[in-house]
Amino acid sequence: MSTTITTKSDDSQSSEDFSQIYVTLYSTILLVLLISGRHAMSKKLLKKLYHYSRKRLWYALSKLDPRQIKFYGLRWGIPSKELKELMLYTDFIKHKKKRAYRHKKKLNKTVTLYRKMPLKMMSRAWGTINNLELPVVLRRPLIGLYVWMFDCKLNEAADPDLRNYKNLGEFFRRTLKPGVRTVNADHDLTSPADGRILHYGICKNGILEQVKGVTYSLKGFLGPLTWRGDIDDVNNLSDEEYHQKLKLKPGHELYHCVVYLAPGDYHRFHSASDWKISYRRHFPGDLLSVSPGIARWIEGLFNFNERVVYAGTWKHGFFSYTAVGATNVGSIRIYCDEELTTNHRDHGDRNNVRDACIIEGTEMGKSFQKGDMFGEFNLGSTIVLIFEAPRNFEFKVQTGQKVSYGQPLGYNRHVDLL
Repeated sequence: MSTTITTKSDDSQSSEDFSQIYVTLYSTILLVLLISGRHAMSKKLLKKLYHYSRKRLWYALSKLDPRQIKFYGLRWGIPSKELKELMLYTDFIKHKKKRAYRHKKKLNKTVTLYRKMPLKMMSRAWGTINNLELPVVLRRPLIGLYVWMFDCKLNEAADPDLRNYKNLGEFFRRTLKPGVRTVNADHDLTSPADGRILHYGICKNGILEQVKGVTYSLKGFLGPLTWRGDIDDVNNLSDEEYHQKLKLKPGHELYHCVVYLAPGDYHRFHSASDWKISYRRHFPGDLLSVSPGIARWIEGLFNFNERVVYAGTWKHGFFSYTAVGATNVGSIRIYCDEELTTNHRDHGDRNNVRDACIIEGTEMGKSFQKGDMFGEFNLGSTIVLIFEAPRNFEFKVQTGQKVSYGQPLGYNRHVDLL
């Protein structure tokens, strides 16, 4: 069935563009009529029309004059009641687009103001306060108040006597009793820290999710691929092209997992797998909060914040382990990298990255085993794992799940557990 349509429009678009819109409109309306019948209820008609057009048609309709919709709708025998519903809905779409634009503009202004707050200075001050030695008589009530507020598991600490912690910073960095945590030996990947799973999954076309539906760029997060000997300017690459430059093995995918450490959690973090570090990159960045609420609010949050990326390899290929700073995290300390200093006033430009090669003795790279002590935060923050693995890799956690370090995160289905 074919139809020739001739229209006149004062709009600046060409007649060919309008013809394409009309063809989409009429073919969809005909499809709905064939499926639901000419005398279908208006809501049922609109529902099917929305379903089969897959949302795109509504935005095309919003560009048309209502008189054109009514004229051609009546020409095809659609009752005027259904056409009125259709025109009302297209008007709703126009207003919805305007509201979405205004909301996004307002949100961008709010985020810009938030980023301009002196959070780095506040975090340095907080770090200084945390390291002030408390009188013995005040240690139990003050640190005890913190334990009560954030539900810290004092019974798991190697030293449960609060009077033995000189300051709050020492309590943050407390060690655990031997045997409290067991590192799972049957799975390739284990949790690097006590915390909560914010998100996990496959990296698609160079885009990652920090929480469900809120994304950030792999290119912006990792930066230039200099550890692979690639010195090209990544700013000229699309996210998908950057993803391809990682040169994953055939049959492999790039996965990620985000673990959030709350203020009450154990603040040391450990190696998540057996792997070898060859490169470190430090992004000075901001120190915005990385709590789940803020992560849902600010898109690209992890790319804004100060972070330390450690890149290397594991049994399946590429592996990276990133400690992300946050508000009131006085510093990030990595035990194998004594040269690293974070949240320092002399770092200057937040975009000025600092790279270093990791060398152990005369060999390039440093090897870690699952569960090895890796570093510590001075307050809660986030660990991001980005790694290459076969397509049959399967996560054993759920979003929002509370995890402990050493707990299994994932494995190669039908391979690791045979």
